Amino acid sequence: MRSNLIQRLFAAAIAIPLLLALLYLGPPWGWAVFLAVATSVGALELFGMTHPEDRPSQVSGLAMTLVVYGVLWRWGTDPRALLVLLLSLPIAGMLLTLARLGDINSAALRVAAATFGPLYLGGGMAALALLRRDAGDDGPGFVVLALTLSWFSDTGAYFAGRFLGKHKLYEAVSPKKTIEGAIGGLVFAVLGALVGHFLYLRSLPALDAIVLGVVAGALGQAGDLGESLLKRSVNVKDSGGIIPGHGGILDRVDALLVTATLTYFYILFWWQH
Repeated sequence: MRSNLIQRLFAAAIAIPLLLALLYLGPPWGWAVFLAVATSVGALELFGMTHPEDRPSQVSGLAMTLVVYGVLWRWGTDPRALLVLLLSLPIAGMLLTLARLGDINSAALRVAAATFGPLYLGGGMAALALLRRDAGDDGPGFVVLALTLSWFSDTGAYFAGRFLGKHKLYEAVSPKKTIEGAIGGLVFAVLGALVGHFLYLRSLPALDAIVLGVVAGALGQAGDLGESLLKRSVNVKDSGGIIPGHGGILDRVDALLVTATLTYFYILFWWQH
């Protein structure tokens, strides 16, 4: 565990300054391109789990995920584009499975995965890209807020669970997670949101920061559990090994997909600027 923590801290020390430089100094499209690359890696991890040993289906799943990402980036606020996207994905998922039938006993699950996966990953990562673009001058700050809600929650849950954890949270899905860890994660998420309000995002009211911290912190942990459920169902420990000490891309963005989406909903429907 100590070795894993050191690896995590070392990876973060390298990655965080590079991410902040791209986020604050680069154009919105540069951030979007970076996220598209990360989305591609995550899609290969995701469909590698749901469609094992079927490279054509994995590549098709990657393509569908990038289509979702691209449509949301280009037409994310156009109801017609969103309607076409939502109605087309189930058809595409079914056609993909018909073309790559494989084991008939898992066909229904693969149809569901091919429909859900692109929305889950492509949509969540697109929300993180749209935060940078659509929130104006505060765009980078809102991206950092979404990252903070995810990272602070994960960190709080890790240490609270490590030192205080006694009661299992959801043992069938994630045996190591505890109720005490979940509470610690929620407290840290609220603290992270308040840090955002006071340090780099003054356009975010304190009350909004607290509410967002509670909602996104709680549902972000549910997103973490959701990815654990997926991995456990296909009997893998990590989605990949691209990040030392952290596993794969999916292992790092499971909560972020939720916090980014909720933060984007906030700026779309509630934020006053």
